[in-house]
Amino acid sequence: MRLIVGLGNPGRRYANSRHNVGFRCVEHMAREWNVPFRERRKLAALGRGSVDGHEVVLAKPRTFMNDSGAAVAYLLTRFASTPRDLVVVYDEMDLPLGRVRLRRGGSAAGHNGVRSVIDAIASQEFPRIRMGIGKAPEGVTGMDHVLKPLRADERRVIGESVTIVEQAVRCLLDEGIETAMGRFN
Repeated sequence: MRLIVGLGNPGRRYANSRHNVGFRCVEHMAREWNVPFRERRKLAALGRGSVDGHEVVLAKPRTFMNDSGAAVAYLLTRFASTPRDLVVVYDEMDLPLGRVRLRRGGSAAGHNGVRSVIDAIASQEFPRIRMGIGKAPEGVTGMDHVLKPLRADERRVIGESVTIVEQAVRCLLDEGIETAMGRFN
């Protein structure tokens, strides 16, 4: 079973923020794969099902971004055997808006949500998919940038990119992270 977690912040206030592109991606997968979020647990909203013969759990932590590790650690013990069975999808300021990049593992690279996951599961060895949200404009803090709502033009770009992320996850499930990286990076 593969656990696919989109990182973000819970609540309507953050629903359209740049920081919630991870949620947008797993919500898109849920629609495309007909895997609705039917389970509401204390730490996450979950959808269980299969895609292309692979059993999957889609999850949106109900913790705030910087505390995502608690939810991911809980989910990992319940639904996946090793960190390599986990895929984390999240926003990345160091990538241009809408750019998608896959990694097989590694450091948090300054992303506090990913740092929380790494600390909680005591491993950096899990695949991740980063979606670019672009750098903060001059005079805007990084925190303000990630928490601001996406503009209409940005939502269109992100909308196209969530489809790419869904395709990348399918490729990862079918052919592995190396092939997915070669095809989508």
